[in-house]
Amino acid sequence: MGHVPVLLKEVVDGLAPKDGDVIVDGTLGGGGYARAILDAAKCHVVGIDRDETAIDRANGSADYGGRLTPLLGCFGDMATLLPAAGYEAVDGITLDLGVSSFQLDEAERGFSFMRDGPLDMRMGGDGPSAADVVNTLPEKALADIIFRLGDEKQSRRIAKSISARRLKAPFTTTLDLAGHIEDAMGGRRGARTHPATRSFQAIRMFVNDELGELARALDACEALMRPGGRLAIVTFHSLEDRMVKQFLKERAGQTGGGSRYLPAPEAGRAPSFNLIQRKAIEPGEAETQVNPRARSAKLRLALRTDAPAWGEPVDTGLNLPHLDDVEVSS
Repeated sequence: MGHVPVLLKEVVDGLAPKDGDVIVDGTLGGGGYARAILDAAKCHVVGIDRDETAIDRANGSADYGGRLTPLLGCFGDMATLLPAAGYEAVDGITLDLGVSSFQLDEAERGFSFMRDGPLDMRMGGDGPSAADVVNTLPEKALADIIFRLGDEKQSRRIAKSISARRLKAPFTTTLDLAGHIEDAMGGRRGARTHPATRSFQAIRMFVNDELGELARALDACEALMRPGGRLAIVTFHSLEDRMVKQFLKERAGQTGGGSRYLPAPEAGRAPSFNLIQRKAIEPGEAETQVNPRARSAKLRLALRTDAPAWGEPVDTGLNLPHLDDVEVSS
């Protein structure tokens, strides 16, 4: 199954592109959102992706007469990527925080244990791989990652088992790690999902610094968007959705104090965003039947006001190990 954009109509409607607008698709992937936005108006889309194959796909498309500009990089680096490419301010930004189906379906990328492949999981080609993480991080740090990012209650048992096994032989493939986690958890025991699912999700999120990327991206969105600019963010993970929700509520002046993820607001500060819709938009039954990966998706929409950006860094609040702590194999 190719990549199917989630909540596509709702995202485009939320962005409401107009002729002449500059819209950023910060997670270009298969280009589904970008194409729909370009079809909706004579606007320009800047597509960002850390995956070179996504950029290559976009560069190979000549359908829009130069109205699509692909940029290689992380969407968390928008604050430097966009000005360097000549875009000081934009009219809309969308982020789809799910993993691309292209990445999930390619065994050599190591995201999934449905097919055996190298234990990689990197959305880009640099930095520590999943194998580096599971083979070098201290047991406690590994357990913390699996618990906090995967909400895996047996994280301590899993980390202890991984730590003992890697002394004999390092983990190098997806099926090797998945099978070991399954054994450590006592087998499937009739579970509908594979026992390694939460652990794989947590390791992937850590390898790609996904919450850190989101925190930096939220800061950048506030700084880069023109008054009246529209923000549309699709999340698939409860931690990501909570960060987006709290950020937008805080910047819209709808919370009294600080949160676990944000510093306490300064009294009387003018809201930098207005909420277009208070509740998250979720896919309907028809969409989830066609695309089961959409089940956990939530879309949040906001409108940039003319108030200055608050300029306060967003913190994930999780106090996890840093990627720099991981020893990269040669």
